[in-house]
Amino acid sequence: MSDPSHPLPATIAVPVDHELVIKKSRFLAHVAPVLSSEHADEVIAEVKKRFWDAGHNCSAQVTGLRGDRARSSDDGEPSGTAGIPMLEVLRRRELSDVVAVVTRYFGGIKLGAGGLVRAYSSAVSEALDLAALVDRKTLVQIIVPVAHADAGRFDNLLRDWVGRHDAVLGETSYAAEARFEAWVSADAREALMSEIAAASGGAVAAEATGVERVIDVPR
Repeated sequence: MSDPSHPLPATIAVPVDHELVIKKSRFLAHVAPVLSSEHADEVIAEVKKRFWDAGHNCSAQVTGLRGDRARSSDDGEPSGTAGIPMLEVLRRRELSDVVAVVTRYFGGIKLGAGGLVRAYSSAVSEALDLAALVDRKTLVQIIVPVAHADAGRFDNLLRDWVGRHDAVLGETSYAAEARFEAWVSADAREALMSEIAAASGGAVAAEATGVERVIDVPR
């Protein structure tokens, strides 16, 4: 399991598109969350198919829970002027499981190597400024069993609590009783269990199962 003292790279919630125009050249940035490097390659292929008539479809991707896999492509631009600068933006933002593709329609005015580096990196950076970020956290499972008659009250209590503690609700099962599932940081585990006990006058005992999982938590 991941070391909580070394935060995992974040990712983005949904794809974002952004256009940048520099000296009549259009730079169309597309950044998207992906599940794997193969998924990233599929996104790149889709963009190339959509903008088949563009001069270049440059790309960068970082994948893996710790961001340990990375690739980039200049797609015909001068070496080092597109893919690597785009990749550096993803690295600086401490992101993983994300791909960036920047499509360029040449406007007739050459930008030079430095201009291309700035254009491609700015296109990705500005697109990411518009993105909703998702943190990856190592969380522990808490089960809260309650009587059906109290399910609504504890559902509201848990939703309020996780919203204030960078935690998330999991699945709720209904059998002889309602069983709520919450995923919380190890540091917050005792606080949640105490709040459940206080809210129920000691009648409900939350259970720490010992199960850990890396969970996406929207910022």
